[in-house]
Amino acid sequence: MEEITTAAAMSRFKRVCVFCGSSSGKRNSYQDAAIELGKELVARKVDLVYGGGSVGLMGMVSEAVHSGGGHVIGIIPKTLMSKEITGETFGEVKPVASMHQRKAEMARHSDAFIALPGGYGTLEELLEVITWAQLGIHNKPVGLLNVDGYYNSLLAFVDKAVEDGFIQPFQRYLFVSAPNAKELVQKLEEYVPVEDAVVAKLSWEMEQVGLNSTLQVEIAR
Repeated sequence: MEEITTAAAMSRFKRVCVFCGSSSGKRNSYQDAAIELGKELVARKVDLVYGGGSVGLMGMVSEAVHSGGGHVIGIIPKTLMSKEITGETFGEVKPVASMHQRKAEMARHSDAFIALPGGYGTLEELLEVITWAQLGIHNKPVGLLNVDGYYNSLLAFVDKAVEDGFIQPFQRYLFVSAPNAKELVQKLEEYVPVEDAVVAKLSWEMEQVGLNSTLQVEIAR
């Protein structure tokens, strides 16, 4: 118990955003990983930001955090509420107008990002926050929970892109990966942002007016 308390007191994050599938996947290990991640966040007293659904891995990680006493913020477009909320939700649910606003709000509320296994949506969300890091829009840690090698093919693709000159070698380290929640969260805690001296420093700001949210990027002169 003393070890968990020490880890919690030392956490650098207040909230972590988790991208994950609205399906559970065909392997029990994916479901176990979602629950394990939720418990790891609770142990470190880190709250959860996620896509707001009650189904699939989304529902599992949110329930694990909520059941452990952590705060949960779910952000979901109104048009998806009937599809992704089919049962009890946990914590605070914030309806938004669009997928773009969902991603902007999730990012604004979070200090780091983690991707569990998922499909097109999870991959798109993950790659967008990595791209934002590449551009200097944010310097928040990004991590892949590579359960049973689920993301091995993606990691191989990134290595190929580096090899063929489409991604700079140092940009390979804009994110980290690990096979389990404890190891991944620790890597995120220790992450040092990758700096690109060539790219101008950028700042980002989320603004919400009514139901409209915009991502503003200014090039520092």
